[in-house]
Amino acid sequence: MKPDLFEAPDYYQLDELLTEEHKLVRDAARSWVKREISPIIENYAQKAEFPKQIINGLAEIGAFGPYIPEEYGGAGLDQIAYGLIMQEIERGDSGVRSTASVQSSLVMYPIFKYGSEEQRKKYLPKLASGEYMGCFGLTEPDFGSNPSGMVTNFKDKGDHYLLNGAKLWISNAPFADIAVVWAKNEEGRIHGLIVERGMEGFSTPETHNKWSLRASATGELIFDNVKVPKENLLPGKSGLGAPLGCLDSARYGIAWGAIGAAMDCYDTALRYAKERIQFDKPIAATQLQQKKLAEMITEITKAQLLAWRLGVLRNEGKATSAQISMAKRNNVEMAITIARDARQILGGMGITGEYSIMRHMMNLESVITYEGTHDIHLLITGMDITGHSAFK
Repeated sequence: MKPDLFEAPDYYQLDELLTEEHKLVRDAARSWVKREISPIIENYAQKAEFPKQIINGLAEIGAFGPYIPEEYGGAGLDQIAYGLIMQEIERGDSGVRSTASVQSSLVMYPIFKYGSEEQRKKYLPKLASGEYMGCFGLTEPDFGSNPSGMVTNFKDKGDHYLLNGAKLWISNAPFADIAVVWAKNEEGRIHGLIVERGMEGFSTPETHNKWSLRASATGELIFDNVKVPKENLLPGKSGLGAPLGCLDSARYGIAWGAIGAAMDCYDTALRYAKERIQFDKPIAATQLQQKKLAEMITEITKAQLLAWRLGVLRNEGKATSAQISMAKRNNVEMAITIARDARQILGGMGITGEYSIMRHMMNLESVITYEGTHDIHLLITGMDITGHSAFK
């Protein structure tokens, strides 16, 4: 494995906008990625295997619920710190960032925001430490962009609920200890339920043959007459707005994370272009390669500003769902375009596992689809500015 020589671009001196705590948190995550992820990730991606040994390290750098208060095991950090951690982890690999995003925004967040005090105390400290890993069950085989059509349901059986249905494309499912599952009650109202591994009738078959997120574990959630204790219902919020609130947090993290993938591709391409000699000069001295590199750093800088401003709005409680959608869509598109251009700069070497670019490119094909597809986020912005829904 080649040494990780990554240097983060900061063309507009955005570090000056960060607090000392922000920089300490980011630098700790960056050092951990260089030490623990970069040396192993290509091998695990080739094997299509999630490196479970990194879970403790993710917990130690605060990647699990960094904005959760310390009384529940979190780090009590702000939203910009959360974003910076996601940026650094995705610089290493989108699949590893997915693991952390799901744990933080889709498992810990709903338990913290919608759960009872008993649920918070029972689950959050163990999730923050990595003792428990979680997953989030919303997407179904027939309902992705239209989650309100879900058919997974539960019935009141007196002393428990009986849960039936299935979820698909669930990150962390194969090894998760708990699942936050969204299902309809007998009146058709959506609620969240905490389902624990070991409950009879609950299974999590793994999804194989992926060309993307190969170092991340993806699976299904199958519920066949699962008896769920009534105390496992999230009491704080029901309706589709409850899971969508979780997705806002996850999409915000992705808007930062995609910057990390883009920075890694840019840094790799810039270094290669300076070293690769063709026609007696480095290819960095040619107009076409300079055009690619100049456009890359421009788009990264714009994305950094967008994410930082969104983080400020999140800290102030002002960020809207539509603003989060815009940042997720823009920054992931930016990253995947940079990955493709970087691959061209490296020529044939760009497709090999000796460099990270092709792995990032494949991963981003999933990131541009999950947590709301590229097209759906466009329509969210369209609806927000026109006042008209184009979904139906």
